[in-house]
Amino acid sequence: MDETAGGCRLSLGGWVYGEGPTLQEASDDLVVRLLNLAICFRASGFTVSSESPLPERGWLDFVWELGELAVRGEDIRERVFDSQP
Repeated sequence: MDETAGGCRLSLGGWVYGEGPTLQEASDDLVVRLLNLAICFRASGFTVSSESPLPERGWLDFVWELGELAVRGEDIRERVFDSQP
């Protein structure tokens, strides 16, 4: 977590972030962005520019898992903020 002029910024793996005036709002924003990423990833696959670094396999597996939870109608928040893999 980083403090910004407007509040808080949470980053997860350097690939996605959430911002808000409070920690709660930053975490809500992070969850929305992760959910969008996971759904898009599952719907269209994942392509990376040859100029971009490839994400680690664990990160891709995590995003895929979030997409599976979302497809089943489950809330991804617990998995995102769970300290255990």
